[in-house]
Amino acid sequence: MLEALINAFRISDLRQKILYTLALLFVFRIGSYIPVPGVDAAALRDLLNMSGGNVFALLDLFAGGALGNFALFAMGVNPYITSSIILQLLTVVIPQLEELSKEGVEGRKQIAQYTRYGTVVLGIVQAVGLTVLARNYQVIANPTFFTLTVIVASLTAGTLFLTWIGEKISEKGIGNGVSLIIFTGIVARFPSQISFAFRAVGEGGVSPFSLLLFGVLGLAVVAGVVMVQEGQRRIPVQYARRVVGRRVLGGQSTHIPLRVNQAGVIPVIFASSLLTFPLTVGQFIPQVARFTDWLQLGGAGYNIVYALLVVFFTYFYTAVTFNPREVSDNMRKYGGFIPGLRPGRPTAEYMDRVLTRITLLGALFLAFIAVLPFVMAGVTRMPTQIISFGGTSLLIMVGVALDTMKQVEAQLLMRHYQGFIR
Repeated sequence: MLEALINAFRISDLRQKILYTLALLFVFRIGSYIPVPGVDAAALRDLLNMSGGNVFALLDLFAGGALGNFALFAMGVNPYITSSIILQLLTVVIPQLEELSKEGVEGRKQIAQYTRYGTVVLGIVQAVGLTVLARNYQVIANPTFFTLTVIVASLTAGTLFLTWIGEKISEKGIGNGVSLIIFTGIVARFPSQISFAFRAVGEGGVSPFSLLLFGVLGLAVVAGVVMVQEGQRRIPVQYARRVVGRRVLGGQSTHIPLRVNQAGVIPVIFASSLLTFPLTVGQFIPQVARFTDWLQLGGAGYNIVYALLVVFFTYFYTAVTFNPREVSDNMRKYGGFIPGLRPGRPTAEYMDRVLTRITLLGALFLAFIAVLPFVMAGVTRMPTQIISFGGTSLLIMVGVALDTMKQVEAQLLMRHYQGFIR
């Protein structure tokens, strides 16, 4: 792996992409410590009890501590993710959006623009909610209309700037920008979580056996995520031999790799972001809080809904990214067929049936790993500060690391360098 990293830095354009990505992620970390003017962040952090296992602790974990500092990037990329979810759901039910999604690059650019508009709206809504919450807790020094407007504008601008950083990383850097931002935020909290765990053992609040059991569980989660992410069902494909002029084309055998988890880590990010939105709104609107009381972080209701959302988004995102009928049509166009099946509709139905079955295994695994730490909390009696780092965080970290590594691997293979996977 070290040799592969050295090879990556030997290639000028790949080195520039990696350094460009690291530079923008460094900007994200700086922005996580620039406070919004007029707010006593320390007092608000204590009042919201972000060291506990509530929704604000989860949001602060994804934002890399920016919410606890009430910094410019306090809302992270949650409004952008929520807007993306809404646009993708609307694409299924609105014919105009569905046509745009099929128009190639230009259509995707237009949908991306609509997603940005939605990010602005949702960002303002969430910024107003956080500002009202800060005012109700009396941590704003001078709560005039101008001060409140500045706070809302600062939070919204921070989210939009962070979204821009994510898009630039995806465009000119390495990896998925939004996923890398969430990954960086989680990794940034890793040292403090480890330090708290050892302090808890030293003070007698946690037994060494419970900490060891939680560590073994974490390693098992990492190994399981790698196995599921890399697992695939290979569909054999045979191409018929054809003569074009004096050349003979085709005649070779290949396969279509159907991944067990075709959606990657996106379902977990989507599900956690969608769940935190009503919980956040419920913190400052009593009418909403009545309906979200049963969705408290780590509770039975939260775990059930969380697991169902992970399963739903796994199937939904797989359906968006992989179209069996389109793959079948392309195979028939180039003379390909699956042995024992007729080209066209029978081939598409077969691939759809296989993909549905293996996706179920991947979806159930993701849902199980996501809620497992909350179940283990009752068994090991681990504090919520440590449990908040498990499950979802490990899934996102390992998934994003694997996806980013594959992009570097592809760049190395294009230049005949040996990569990470051997």
